Amino acid sequence: MRAVDAPHPLLTRRRLLVTGGAGLGLVVAWAAWPRHYAPNLVVGEGEHGFGAWIKVAEDGRVIVAVPQVETGQGAWTALPQIVADELGADWRTVSVEPAPINPLYANRLFAREFAAGVAPWAEALAAAYATRSATMVTAGSTSIRMFEGPLRDAAAAARVRLVRVAARRWGIGEEQCEVDQGFVVHEAKRTRFADLAADAASEEAPDAPRLRSGGGARLAGRSVPRLDTPAKLDGSVTYAADIRLPNMVFAAMRQGPIGTVRYRGGDKAAASRVAGLLQFVETRDWVAAVAVTSWAAERALELLKPRFETRGPAIDDAAIARSLDEALEGDGDRILARGDLDAAFEGATVITADYAVDAAAHAALEPMTATALWDGGTLSVWLPTIAPEAARQSVARTLDLSPAAVIVHPVQVGGGFGRGMTAEAAIQAGAISLAVKRPVQLFWSRAEGILSDRFRPPARARISARVAGGRVAGLLAKIAVPAYGEAVARQLLPDEAVARSWIERGADGTAVLGADTPYAIPALSVDHHPADTRLPIGWWRSGPYSYTRFFTECFIDELAAAAAVEPFSFRMAMLGNQPRLARCLSTAAALGGWQGGVAGSGQGLAVHTGHGSFVAVLAEARLDGGRVRCERLVAVADVGRQINPDLVRQQIEGGLIFGLAAATGCAPGFAGNMTRARRLAQLSLPRLADTPEVTVEVLASNEAPGGASELAVPPVAPAIANALFAATGRRYRTLPIRPS
Repeated sequence: MRAVDAPHPLLTRRRLLVTGGAGLGLVVAWAAWPRHYAPNLVVGEGEHGFGAWIKVAEDGRVIVAVPQVETGQGAWTALPQIVADELGADWRTVSVEPAPINPLYANRLFAREFAAGVAPWAEALAAAYATRSATMVTAGSTSIRMFEGPLRDAAAAARVRLVRVAARRWGIGEEQCEVDQGFVVHEAKRTRFADLAADAASEEAPDAPRLRSGGGARLAGRSVPRLDTPAKLDGSVTYAADIRLPNMVFAAMRQGPIGTVRYRGGDKAAASRVAGLLQFVETRDWVAAVAVTSWAAERALELLKPRFETRGPAIDDAAIARSLDEALEGDGDRILARGDLDAAFEGATVITADYAVDAAAHAALEPMTATALWDGGTLSVWLPTIAPEAARQSVARTLDLSPAAVIVHPVQVGGGFGRGMTAEAAIQAGAISLAVKRPVQLFWSRAEGILSDRFRPPARARISARVAGGRVAGLLAKIAVPAYGEAVARQLLPDEAVARSWIERGADGTAVLGADTPYAIPALSVDHHPADTRLPIGWWRSGPYSYTRFFTECFIDELAAAAAVEPFSFRMAMLGNQPRLARCLSTAAALGGWQGGVAGSGQGLAVHTGHGSFVAVLAEARLDGGRVRCERLVAVADVGRQINPDLVRQQIEGGLIFGLAAATGCAPGFAGNMTRARRLAQLSLPRLADTPEVTVEVLASNEAPGGASELAVPPVAPAIANALFAATGRRYRTLPIRPS
């Protein structure tokens, strides 16, 4: 049976007709065509390359090419740490640089897991296509899981070559040498990697190098200092807004409301009075002011008061709710079926509850920013992207340029939570640079960033179940939500025909990932009811799990109450096939002082498994003057073998706070094709004073590393909702939680 967090859809005739045509055959043949890719890592003066991943410099530095973008998650520390551990390097000499765009760095694991909701055959095809198209993406808690193997193999190969050279110089066997702290060692002999690098780089790489089994200091499993911390502390780190180019100008822009729009002009006479304004760049969809300062550009737009014409039905809260409700009441497509649900429900009392989740904004602290330079033949773009090749292809396709004429420079991301998967700002900056023939830095206002976001989709759920013998005997989850997978695939894949061949328009198994609970339920079915809300949607931290776990973990609590079993025991009775998750839950209950969820306790539980990891959360919450007050969060996680324990803990803690924000805010609301919220302060995000007492325990494990960056987000909201029931006796079935 497949992992519970990645259900396979049923291969219906309709799905087969949509995905199994001649186009798919061509894609399969193309994907299966064997190809070889050469490294394109730039080796500078005084550096010696060891394949696609590692360089050793003559000054002693070990440089690691990292294909993942640093978004605060610690990828620029954990991945080099793997290399340093296997190579035997001194951590003080290790540095990092972004890997160039190359199929060798493709994130095949993200592609496989993303395609898991499509069909069994789609996973392998997605991985192949990701390689062919150099789909480099930082998402889905995949950094360690995808790249530990290639990095460790590369480091082992480099180590073998360094040892080979040292052994030959000393006239001894390679097996007599060890590595330690940047040296090859044999008894009293010690030679630096730097002194061996030139000769070692010309050695033939071994086909299957043996990994280190011991000897010297090991770095894996240690909380070594982050490589990105010093630059962030002294302000020398370069974010997108820090880029400065000769003769650069600044731009601000306005896009129209959500939906189909057309720019209809504005008051240029009033705007022209702004000192420093250079010109306006106008398109069908947006208008930009270009000026010598960003303040002047933004002020000019304020005076311009651009007008936009909208077409099509209005997009507002009522229309979105109506589309979801209609979808839920209509026919759905069965994505997952296990056991005989009809037999489980026949003649039994079935418990049903409805849930609702609003669209959520990314609310990242860093605004959308991009810098572009058109030199007459090449367009260079600097932007905080988590998908550089997809960004390059999007810029080239939209601006009618050859992909070879576009150079993307990914910079560190100031907290994107998935927003960096699309490249709208880069496309706009490129268009402006082409128009003004100068380097341009485009900066979205906060209001523009919220209004033009690609939201986590809104969703509705109707879940029914039968309880027998203190356990769930059967469960049906009907979920109305837009086709999440299709939307994200179109953003990631440069070839839209391929995206359409993978993901059926309408039913989308990716959109309901997580509805298959981790519990041992004999009969379980999941239906996707596709809804067209007309909202632009995109990847959001933890993806579909952020709403499916809210539905299922809240409902499990309701079933426990119906069975007259306290929520902890009710869950544990169904986790016999999930020992790692059961251990997390029991430990969280012990650490948190679980009181049985009795009335007045204000305690709630929720669990989550995904990306090879497991977590349980205990929340203590109450109502305070009409507001949700979360006073304590206890999280116990099992992420397998830890490369850097501090990084894991940081990600769990960050995920808890992000989950708290999703539980109480992040919903912008919609009226007249616009978001109601235009500022972060209007999104009901938690502030420092709202931060609860946080306890995190990460269990020791020798299992393969799992993902951590998204792990703690999904269970927070249901744990708080369940805690509020224990505090108030009222069920909260909407997200964000609104007490009034």
